[in-house]
Amino acid sequence: MFRITVPSALFHDGKVNTRTPITGEVIARVKTQDSDALDVAIGEAHVAFREWRNIPAPRRGELVRLFGEELRAAKNELAELITIEAGKIVSEARGEVQEMIDICDYAVGLSRQLFGLTIATERPGHRMMETWHPLGVVGIITSFNFPVAVWAWNAAVALVCGDALVWKPSEKTPLTALATHALFERALARFGEAPKGLSALVIGGRELGEKLVDDHRVALVSATGSTAMGRAVGPRLAQRFARSILELGGNNAAIVCPSAPLDLSVRAIAFAAMGTAGQRCTTLRRLIVHESVYDQLIGRLSLAYASAPVGDPREGKTLIGPLIDGDSYRAMRQALDEAASVGGKIYGGQRLFAQERPDAYYARPALAELAEPAPVSRRETFAPILYAMKYRDLGDALHMQNDVSHGLASSIFTTDLREAERFLSAEGSDCGIANVNIGPSGAEIGGAFGGEKETGGGREAGSDSWKAYMRRATNTINYSSALPLAQGVVFDV
Repeated sequence: MFRITVPSALFHDGKVNTRTPITGEVIARVKTQDSDALDVAIGEAHVAFREWRNIPAPRRGELVRLFGEELRAAKNELAELITIEAGKIVSEARGEVQEMIDICDYAVGLSRQLFGLTIATERPGHRMMETWHPLGVVGIITSFNFPVAVWAWNAAVALVCGDALVWKPSEKTPLTALATHALFERALARFGEAPKGLSALVIGGRELGEKLVDDHRVALVSATGSTAMGRAVGPRLAQRFARSILELGGNNAAIVCPSAPLDLSVRAIAFAAMGTAGQRCTTLRRLIVHESVYDQLIGRLSLAYASAPVGDPREGKTLIGPLIDGDSYRAMRQALDEAASVGGKIYGGQRLFAQERPDAYYARPALAELAEPAPVSRRETFAPILYAMKYRDLGDALHMQNDVSHGLASSIFTTDLREAERFLSAEGSDCGIANVNIGPSGAEIGGAFGGEKETGGGREAGSDSWKAYMRRATNTINYSSALPLAQGVVFDV
């Protein structure tokens, strides 16, 4: 029994049918908010920000700590809802909630480490430094595949930085958003001194997202979704000089070298390519294998692809759950047909359980051997398809990896130090994430997450990503009785 209570008014006279990908059935009708409601939410958040920015950062961190406690207490229940609404297997759903807990822990520590610099100055009797201040209202737009973790990546850090929040989740996963925000409101009640409207949740379609992006009171928009979405969002934010964190698509590759540990490689590749039914932005989509180990590796992978358990994600033996909807399966089939049309050898890709569950879309993960890169392998299809290709020279492999429009995640499997270091060098992977002897998916919150090129360039979570949620001021203090000017300028009046 799910024990999180959400406001019942949101479920009356619903406008959005929420379906579970497990069966395709409607499980809830959720009321959407209109543009007027969003306007109110942004206005309240803007007022709340003016109060919240004056609360000391370590005290702001206490709110995030309390939220982490609520997540720990409801971990299994929230994970169960993620499984029902997004179709993730149990361990991945629990892993998503654990990511939320982890980012809360990270942000609590960060609340005492919002450091600026003291800078050497050329002027005697002066001191120069930088300070960091809260930015404003942060709009967060999330996608269905990580329905709540990505919000937490942004929210936990933005809150300790002194910002207010307005969240528009995917209309495909509103229930997990409602449950998560209910947990956050429990933390707010325990905290007791947060201003009204500090965090708002608005449910609706594209028009709400556009209004959130265009509102001048929203200082930063963090948007996760397709590259097409990013192309629409980025220019609109730039037009009003607002900030953006864009987490867009990925067409991620792994290079398997002659010295690669094959047992480890097979396991890593299988998870990276098949996990979450291929519906991660960091999913492994292209496999570039040295010709000397190609046949051996593909033989082992084809067996793994044929035997990996596909089914109801609530069952313990299942490793691959359903695709989110019929559109995703049709895109998968279209991509496989295109790969076959250019001579690709296809293993898997069949729809499963269509008779028992005609409104749900389960598919056998697909392995597609290509003689060389093709247009279909150069674009992202958000489904469990892995394109396998041979290489002879590492320079050629690096070119194949980088010769796509996205630049999110990448990996190399090798025990040759020179190959690993070349992959991580300036002439190596052009991605925001470059791994050695692990797959491209499964990032930890301690490292900044994001990519280059059409992935958008944004960074979330660890490292110094917190700076995106704050504004920087450079300060010069004259503690002398003289007034020397920089660069030797003389201006005596």
